[in-house]
Amino acid sequence: MGNLVQEGKIRAAGVSNFSVDLLERAEAVRHVDSLQPPFSLITRSTASDLLPWARKHGTGVIAYAPMQNGLLTGAFSSSRVADLADDDWRKRDPQFTEPQLSQNLALVESLRAIAERHQSSLPAVAIAWALAWRGVTGAIAGARSPEQLRGWIGAMELELSMADLDEIGIAIAHTGAGNGPVRPELDA
Repeated sequence: MGNLVQEGKIRAAGVSNFSVDLLERAEAVRHVDSLQPPFSLITRSTASDLLPWARKHGTGVIAYAPMQNGLLTGAFSSSRVADLADDDWRKRDPQFTEPQLSQNLALVESLRAIAERHQSSLPAVAIAWALAWRGVTGAIAGARSPEQLRGWIGAMELELSMADLDEIGIAIAHTGAGNGPVRPELDA
């Protein structure tokens, strides 16, 4: 990739799903311009090691799965998960099975008040939370229909307050959902 940048064929070189060790090895060869890790209200371990590394090295972070594969949209329930097709990978994903499923669904319910206060949606709150972290420069969110897109399109304009972030952190701790830091540190 470094050669492609030098030849002018690409402007930047990025990686996906790299650990800090792999990032260090890649950075020794050429600057890593962009990192694409999973990052959501449930999958938060990125905030422990990858985000600090990226900030230190001036590497952009484009988080993927900020809605945790639909789990944070409010569209899932225990019965909907049970009704998924047998070949749907989510039926085997720990976040979609017990006891994590109940914890995750409780977290989603706790986010409803924040979404309502902002006259927004649960998907927009989930994306805005990921974007609130220093070092996260973008988020990849998918939609299978125009209705789903309309549900989160305003996430870029949704600015969560310190009180919102505190409330979300308390909800994460209370429900036991996911892993990793629960609240971004904000600059004063």
